[in-house]
Amino acid sequence: MADEVAQAIDTSEKSLIDQIIEEHHEGAGALLGILEDVQQANSHKYLSIAALRYIAAATGTPPAQVYSVATFYSLFNLEPQGDNLICVCRGTACHTRGSRDLFGKVCLDLGLNTRAGEALSNADKFSLTTQDRRFTVRTVACFGQCALAPVVEVNHHILSHVNERSLQREISVLSQRKR
Repeated sequence: MADEVAQAIDTSEKSLIDQIIEEHHEGAGALLGILEDVQQANSHKYLSIAALRYIAAATGTPPAQVYSVATFYSLFNLEPQGDNLICVCRGTACHTRGSRDLFGKVCLDLGLNTRAGEALSNADKFSLTTQDRRFTVRTVACFGQCALAPVVEVNHHILSHVNERSLQREISVLSQRKR
């Protein structure tokens, strides 16, 4: 079975995953570390189904358990992510201070408006990526920064008291950077 799963990913990815598994050894929390490192090593910062299957086979963990962990934690992505990540808080404080409008505006500005409305009523994280994979925009339940609402995270940097103009400036700077 492991040989069949290994054939679904290329040799270099298999070697990388084997190395990551070796580094984490066995023990409590090893699977989380393995998944995190494999995702970080992926150029599009996600865990492919083939990689999840290989991790399951290589660690002797039931595939359902690996998938369960990867889908439970919001830090894991099962679809390719953009080069730049914009996370809009949908917590109560941020919502009452306009995060819904910020989310809609950033999606519109990046040409993602056709599906943005779906995210506004979604109970879990929602993620959209531009066709050129320059940007991924997603919602998060709460950053725990309610006094700074509305809060938006851009490439792991928290921005506070965000308005449309400040968010557009951030996106403009990112858009001008070379890939």
